Amino acid sequence: MTATLPATATAATRSSRLVPRGPAWVVLRVHRTALVFWGLAVTAAVAALIWMHAIGDEARRGMIGCAEPPSDGLPSCTSAEAITVDDTYQTVVSMIATSLSYSIFFVAAWAGGALVGRELENGTARLAWTQSVTPARWLAAKLTVPAVLITAGTGGVALAHVWARGDDDMVGDWYYSDVFLGTGPTAVAYPLAGLALGALAGLLLRRALPAAGVGFAVALVLYNVLERSREHLWPAVTLADSGGMELLRSAWHLDSGALTHSTVHPRSHFWPLQLVETGILLAVAATATLAAFWLLRRRTP
Repeated sequence: MTATLPATATAATRSSRLVPRGPAWVVLRVHRTALVFWGLAVTAAVAALIWMHAIGDEARRGMIGCAEPPSDGLPSCTSAEAITVDDTYQTVVSMIATSLSYSIFFVAAWAGGALVGRELENGTARLAWTQSVTPARWLAAKLTVPAVLITAGTGGVALAHVWARGDDDMVGDWYYSDVFLGTGPTAVAYPLAGLALGALAGLLLRRALPAAGVGFAVALVLYNVLERSREHLWPAVTLADSGGMELLRSAWHLDSGALTHSTVHPRSHFWPLQLVETGILLAVAATATLAAFWLLRRRTP
């Protein structure tokens, strides 16, 4: 005789399999406020970029030239048509690029303070370790769950940012710091490095507020070091004749010499610079993660 489970029981069993369990579920539940804030921020950024893409053509038409007196189809420089530019497009796109480039600071402070430092300070981490969750598994969940959400969120916003961007004349040249960090894999690598550095700070200090401060400070140092050394991450090009004038229009100038002898990064260096900087950031994240696991193993039985 064969027994058949009720349909409601079968549905409940299936749905229970989709619910996160163990340390991963605990991380999502404990930090649900941060999760909601992150989801709303990502959704708002993507929605804003979709809007910017929709008004992009209108914004470009606002970037028309002018002449005084009017000639060759160009309006007078004193006319409303010439002096009115869609500042909304430029402002929103620039703000999102800046938010992406600064995300490392918020992630590092949150990881040091709320994610790790607070639980070590109030004893909830040690309580979890006594309930069949090993310290290593606890830390792995603490890093993996935010890393997945950060990668999905910043990656999605960065792709939408690239899609919504118009001409460099409207939203900044490719080598501007905020533009550079918001249009490539560095948009994901920076907050991931901040996550690992913040978690390490939390394990070192074991107190929320100091760990948040140290995580922020270390992220700030990393950000500034890479920003100042970015031009050296890939060999530059020296132009010694006027044949490079076309290249100069979109190039990152590294010196103030004459146009006949200029050292630049051409636009084609965007991806080499991006990949080298991303590799450095991922190496920092991996090193900080290994150090965090090593420190946790040393401090726990």
